[in-house]
Amino acid sequence: MGFRFAFDEKKATQATGLLIEKSGGSINYMKLIKLLYLANREALSKWGKPVVPDGYYSLPYGPVLSRVLSLINEQLRPGTVSFWKEHISAPQDYSIQTKQDPGSDEFSPREIGLLDEVFRKYGGMSEWDLVDWCHKNLQEWKDPEGSCIEIEPSEILAATGWKNEEIRAQLEEESAYQAERKIVQQA
Repeated sequence: MGFRFAFDEKKATQATGLLIEKSGGSINYMKLIKLLYLANREALSKWGKPVVPDGYYSLPYGPVLSRVLSLINEQLRPGTVSFWKEHISAPQDYSIQTKQDPGSDEFSPREIGLLDEVFRKYGGMSEWDLVDWCHKNLQEWKDPEGSCIEIEPSEILAATGWKNEEIRAQLEEESAYQAERKIVQQA
């Protein structure tokens, strides 16, 4: 059941801004990646859709959102426009901050509530505590032995209790939605 959610840079930036604010103005980026993954996992479990659409991978230090990690590590060519780079600082001592408030207009109240809930539950943990917790508690994470292994959304859904028929139906619905959205964007 291979499927990927279309990445949304603005939502990724806004979710990052919200979590930075909740962290007092700065956040370790490994901790951020884990919190975003846990928020997406919870959203997938509850609603069948992530809060921050992205691809997921098992890395040695746990699961990550691949494009968010790329944005954190990416060095853009001069002149490249990026909502992320306009609003989020480059890492310094493994932490990032907001340059300016990216807002939160891309989120519904329930999505903001879910980000709040995930932060309340896991935000007090260090990045290393989160790594250990993810290794011990997330069925979909596999030790990549120094490499990376893609995590399919269907694996997350299965690990959170969805049945195969429910997974198939949800992914077909999301695939149809993305195809329709692509047609509208091209028009």
